[in-house]
Amino acid sequence: MSLISQNALLKRRKEKPYEENEKEVDKSPITQSDDETEFADELRSSKSKKKKKRSGDRDEPLKMKLSKMEQEAEMKRLESLLFGTLYSPLEFGNETNGEAKKEAGRPDSSLFFMDKSTGNDMVVYEEESYPQGRSEEEVKEERKPVWVDDEEERTTVDIIRVNRLRKLRKEADERIISGTEYVSRLRAQHAKLNPWTDWAQIGRKSHADDESDEESGITIARGYEGVEGDDVLRSNEELVVKDSVRLLPGMLEYSRLVDANAEEPSNGPINSVQFHRNGQLLLTAGLDRRLRFFQIDGKQNTKIQSIFVEDCPVHKASFLPDGSEVILAGRRKFFYSFDLVKAAVSKIGPLTGREEKSLEEFEISPDSSTIAFVGNEGYILLISSKTKELIGTLKMNGSARSLAFVSGGKELVSSGGDGHVYHWDLRTRKCIHKGIDEGSIAGTALCASPDSSLFAAGSSSGVVNVYKREEFLGGKRKPLKTIENLTTVVDEMKFNHDAQILAICSRMKKNGLKLVHVPSFNVFSNWPGARLSLQHPRCLDFSPGGGFMTVGTAAGKVLLYKLHHYRNA
Repeated sequence: MSLISQNALLKRRKEKPYEENEKEVDKSPITQSDDETEFADELRSSKSKKKKKRSGDRDEPLKMKLSKMEQEAEMKRLESLLFGTLYSPLEFGNETNGEAKKEAGRPDSSLFFMDKSTGNDMVVYEEESYPQGRSEEEVKEERKPVWVDDEEERTTVDIIRVNRLRKLRKEADERIISGTEYVSRLRAQHAKLNPWTDWAQIGRKSHADDESDEESGITIARGYEGVEGDDVLRSNEELVVKDSVRLLPGMLEYSRLVDANAEEPSNGPINSVQFHRNGQLLLTAGLDRRLRFFQIDGKQNTKIQSIFVEDCPVHKASFLPDGSEVILAGRRKFFYSFDLVKAAVSKIGPLTGREEKSLEEFEISPDSSTIAFVGNEGYILLISSKTKELIGTLKMNGSARSLAFVSGGKELVSSGGDGHVYHWDLRTRKCIHKGIDEGSIAGTALCASPDSSLFAAGSSSGVVNVYKREEFLGGKRKPLKTIENLTTVVDEMKFNHDAQILAICSRMKKNGLKLVHVPSFNVFSNWPGARLSLQHPRCLDFSPGGGFMTVGTAAGKVLLYKLHHYRNA
């Protein structure tokens, strides 16, 4: 190209406007002079500044987003340090196993395999076993889980690296398993090692019909006999009625509380202690001629009232079962009645037509209708509790020494100097049965269980025989159990409210009080204990709910005990 044509081309370029595109200038194949080059550089720099300014305005929100992402990443990193790997799948054995790192980039499907190269001679892991009594169909019918951890599918476990996990292998060369498979095998291993967890299985069947209470040792609370599974938890009622639970033999759980008469001890021996039917009021009486009432709470045992009987040292005092009166008697021809409502004392006797000089032994029927006194020459005196008049007499062959009402007060059991036990029908006033008390020379004490199914007979030799009343009336003379833990005369006996404890007492020997576990007929070995002394016990009583037990002593104290097996007083 000639020099003239070049100059003409440059002239035309100068005439073009400055906003011509930079790309066209750069693409031009014409060689430029120095002035022209400087002019083009200035034009290019001015345009780049404008672009940077516009791009800077657009980059501001982008920078804010980047800063937020950095903050979130930092927060995740801190949470992972505090709580573990929350945002990355957990892989067991990666910190020690280099091969697992190589396999991390491989697809999940290639990590799960079944190596069948070995024969059947080596079985490292047995197939998943089902709990006893449950089939495969029952297991499949279980409820679906509420929540499933997705990380279990992404987690891999090396069961070769950790020694204690090698027992989970199904094949000898198996190494890597998934998290889900790992959990399943752990559960199967637990079920194999702990087969006695059927109670935790859903939809299990109750075995109460197959096993008796004696074999299973379990007592179902009232109202829950037909309840299965977790239906028990759908009620707000008490799951266990503790009073109905069987008392275990061997050791008795009890504790010594403040003496019942700590506010006013007696000046003489205590001959009678008894709880009112409300379980809070306790009477004490003795040879100091005072009848005292205490409110029992186990802490203060506040004294409520004290009554002085001037002409009668009290040998026995007892509430009427309806709780309205107290009968007091001693070695006198008369006895006293104390009305709790009117707070009035009445003197009754001597009885018309009778010459008894002592009415110290008596029993009151459970229906509060009759009072039976031990009389002279084998007579038993029946007194109406309402009129306080003599309504009838019963005659034994020997001397009468002890009495006990049964069948709700319709029948009476008595024993005495001839060693026989008499059963009386109070409706006809006749003896319906007479039997020999095995090994007894003279009967000194009698007591019957609250349901009248059992009765115990104590003798002057310290032997106590426990009979089943129906079998005794049928002619069976062999007792259920002969208790020989006392060696002196038996003076007092008492069943507690559920007939699981029988207390037997002898006044002639120190610590002469034993508690017998009735279902097994074994004496509780930890009663009264090495550090607790009963001194010379003379009388005892259980509270209506079985929670308290009191013992009156010859020293004038009334000891109070809490039996922890029973909830109510």
